[in-house]
Amino acid sequence: MEVISATRVRTSIQLGALTCIVLLLLFILDDRFRVLPDAIHNALPAHTPGLVITDITLATCSSLNLLSSCKLDAQKWHRIEKDLYLNKGWLNHAYIHIERKKESELVETDRVILDVKVGRLDPVTSEKNQGAERWESRSGGIWLKRTSKRHASDSVKAITAVDVLFGADAVEARPGWEILDQPILLSNPGDNQEARLTVRRGPHVPIDRPTVRVNKDGKFKILQVADLHLSTGLGVCRDAEPAGHNGGKCDADVRTLEFLGSVLDSEKPDLVVLSGDQVNGETAPDAQSAVFKFAEMFIKRSIPFATIFGNHDDEGSLGRLALMQLIQSLPWSLSLPGPSSVEGVGNYYVEVLSRSKSTSHSALTLYFLDTHGYSPDERQFRGYDWIKKSQIDWFKSTAQNLKNSPAHHGYHHIRMNMAFIHIPLPEYRTQEDIVQGSGTFAEPPTAPGFNSGFKQALVEENVLAVSCGHDHVNDYCALSKDPKPDLWMCYAGGSGFGGYGGYSHVIKGGYHRRVRIFEFDMDDASIKTWKRLEYGERDKRIDEMTIAQGGSVVAP
Repeated sequence: MEVISATRVRTSIQLGALTCIVLLLLFILDDRFRVLPDAIHNALPAHTPGLVITDITLATCSSLNLLSSCKLDAQKWHRIEKDLYLNKGWLNHAYIHIERKKESELVETDRVILDVKVGRLDPVTSEKNQGAERWESRSGGIWLKRTSKRHASDSVKAITAVDVLFGADAVEARPGWEILDQPILLSNPGDNQEARLTVRRGPHVPIDRPTVRVNKDGKFKILQVADLHLSTGLGVCRDAEPAGHNGGKCDADVRTLEFLGSVLDSEKPDLVVLSGDQVNGETAPDAQSAVFKFAEMFIKRSIPFATIFGNHDDEGSLGRLALMQLIQSLPWSLSLPGPSSVEGVGNYYVEVLSRSKSTSHSALTLYFLDTHGYSPDERQFRGYDWIKKSQIDWFKSTAQNLKNSPAHHGYHHIRMNMAFIHIPLPEYRTQEDIVQGSGTFAEPPTAPGFNSGFKQALVEENVLAVSCGHDHVNDYCALSKDPKPDLWMCYAGGSGFGGYGGYSHVIKGGYHRRVRIFEFDMDDASIKTWKRLEYGERDKRIDEMTIAQGGSVVAP
């Protein structure tokens, strides 16, 4: 009896081993030759659900050749709507097209792209581990490595999205994306910015909005960056000081971002506020490339950032809402478009939570409002637009609702509030009507001609300070000449070399780019502010002063 039982056990083990071997061989054969029926394939899980890219091609056309077309069969190809000549090719145009399919719709003849390169020579010449796949050539020096192997679409190497960025200084800011080293090879490129393919591998990575919180020492530091004026490409410097710096060679965006990076590394802010005109629309035919350049600076340092727009941001290839949606989609971004019922894009607030991670009580509220662009009524109110009634109503109702919220009631220390805008309020305008605390009043403030009363609303809701940009060479903080100080009105000063500077007839040695820092100390409910310069006394806190103490505005 024992012999029979042992024989049965041995036979079961042998059958189990044989079954495993058969299944393994079947899996290997199916991986290469797809021998299993489609019903089984469709039942297998897809580890990266969604679209995969099966081909990439370049379509060129010329205004002189009526038979040429930059639009391929829409049933097969999806066109990336960016002219590789940035619509400056006079006669020439070129567009990248991609073939993409759902993983569930892939058939035996489909080949999934595993890698993309750009160059004149077959990448195999510099590739050590070639593997079974060969590089396939496409127009524009594009090389594809594709495979028909099953489960290739499930691989983290599979290309799932393709885009185009522009400029020798182009960078990626999106997780999972990588920009190719070499630009697409175009005939007659002229002076156009380099067009570069950028690809994503694997599925889309969802982004969580970061939480900002007071530090353990009770402090919270904000870096305000105004008027970066970034371009598509390296950019052209305006009014760079000193004139002979770096042998007179000056690429605007390179120098601007080097300055920004140095301040980020030395000040280590908890939040960066970009207060408008990040994009110099006139020189940004691809605004996305300009946006990624500043966003990448914060993302790689894991610093949260909040954005509002100026009068130049939407003068490039993207409108305000599209820009905000792009920025909102990036890691570490706190930026929001705001309620659709309120005029403008970028009316929102950010709560800075208390230092205790066990609570969600708010210690500091930051308000962001869109100051729009140019006056809608030039005949009566020349110059720039103003904050609208719907925005003021939204701000007041939001402030009141927050005051009555558990997040505010639960904070048992003195709370503080601050606001950021781009175009200054009318109360900034007249030098005779303000008490200047620090900084330079170098140019007449280009505030709106119409006063909609937002300053009074800020005072009524206990906002201690408002800070703006727009007028690049003004960098002062001031109070209105009231019996009791009620609201600090500050300028950050222009930071970007793509925007104007100069004013050497007013400022000795000309204007040096700068940024402003606000440091909140929740232990004594105080606010300090200072500036940092791009040239000269780079390591010094310029015009440091206290603007609030005990939760109240203090005069200089």
